[in-house]
Amino acid sequence: MTLHNIAPMQTYLVGGAVRDELLGHEVKDQDYVVIGSTVETMLAAGFKPVGKDFPVFLHPISQHEYALARTERKTAKGYKGFVVHAAPDVTLEQDLARRDLTINAIAKAQDGTLIDPFNGVADIQAKTLRHVSEAFAEDPVRILRIARFAARLVDFQVAPETMQLMRQMVEAGEVDALVAERVWQELAKGLMEAQPSRMFNVLRDCGALQRILPDLDKLWGVPQPPQHHPEIDTGIHVMLVIDYAAKQGFSLPVRFAALMHDLGKGTTPKDMLPRHIGHEERSEHLLKNICKTLRVPNDCKELGIMVAKFHGKLHAVPQMRASTVLEFLMQLDAIRQPERLEAFFQACEADSRGRTGLENCPMPATELLRKAYQAASAVDAGAIAQLHATPEAIKHGVFEARLVQVKWVLLNQQA
Repeated sequence: MTLHNIAPMQTYLVGGAVRDELLGHEVKDQDYVVIGSTVETMLAAGFKPVGKDFPVFLHPISQHEYALARTERKTAKGYKGFVVHAAPDVTLEQDLARRDLTINAIAKAQDGTLIDPFNGVADIQAKTLRHVSEAFAEDPVRILRIARFAARLVDFQVAPETMQLMRQMVEAGEVDALVAERVWQELAKGLMEAQPSRMFNVLRDCGALQRILPDLDKLWGVPQPPQHHPEIDTGIHVMLVIDYAAKQGFSLPVRFAALMHDLGKGTTPKDMLPRHIGHEERSEHLLKNICKTLRVPNDCKELGIMVAKFHGKLHAVPQMRASTVLEFLMQLDAIRQPERLEAFFQACEADSRGRTGLENCPMPATELLRKAYQAASAVDAGAIAQLHATPEAIKHGVFEARLVQVKWVLLNQQA
């Protein structure tokens, strides 16, 4: 028994697969909605149940997802405050009506016919992100999703009426009901899109960023010295930084670090502006709190804290003594974690080149510290350990051997 010979069940390709096909993008996931079926019928056809909150199944051969058509009724605040109704009498249009955006509410029949009750095809052609119905306001995650789509579909604009609805949702406190894991999940996805700045600009426009990441939201309007930052505004700088990181294809930890590296500038005393003395330490403190609140994964948290704390110190490397350079490498734990050191360099590159007119600026401090690391890491610590009797003597011996190598690098650089 297979799905397609069980009458009167009907299946339709839905959601992102249809949207991406119409956009000419690569279709990665194929999800189907099933009309006129029951859980028992699906199980009898050999489908494997995987849905926790509503009936979703994996096809026994293709492993594509098949969900029973369903409706949703709002019962409480937040994205979990819903009662789901999945039954054979739920129509395709009713199922599509519960979706977030019109471009995601298009179905494709087995014969290729498009079912488009909410004019999603027209919105694709008009490059518009528009909500399907007022039910959009019932799920605060949709604010994050539409912002993420803005970062992915960089030539699309949020419809004015949709932006107004999002503002009303924020004012009603819906965003405050979001759980940390879901916020992080959507932010992480948005950071990995083509132009992440568009996600944060949409969140700012509707007021959600101030509720989700108030320390980040404070950066807009904070001035920086124009001789170092021609773009002046700290918020604009951070957006340039994350877009540079995205353009280079940097990893999620690097993009997260790029986003969070200047948080402390939002707390600089006004009488100190446009200078930001000590902002690195303030950034580190604020970021630790954010990582705890959003339950940020360790790889992102550790790199983010390192970049926030040390991105300013990197620029001073050419003026440092050899011992200070080596101690800096130890602070970065470079010998044990060379991959993280390279990620640190990438985030600092994004910071330096995420400045108006300085997109291709040279980075001599990074190259010098990289050479110093390579020289220091070439020291055979095991061989030195054989020459000493105590751990302290071994530690001192290794440091001195590495220091000789770093001095050599600095001397050659000066020559």
